[in-house]
Amino acid sequence: MSVGGTAIGLLGLVVILFVYFVPTVVAFARGVPNKGSVLVLNLFLGWTVVGWVVSLAMAVRSSQPRPYV
Repeated sequence: MSVGGTAIGLLGLVVILFVYFVPTVVAFARGVPNKGSVLVLNLFLGWTVVGWVVSLAMAVRSSQPRPYV
């Protein structure tokens, strides 16, 4: 294999991993209270389409506004 082919393969792997963990990135960016659950679900069941969609739904659902004390 050439160096260019290896670099393209490595870039492809990084892109695939990013897409795989989009629900986790969204959950941490939005600061949802169940971000740990999203991470675990995405890590173990994200390879199934259903697990990935459920973890994405958990990450983007609207959260209850926190009252100011």
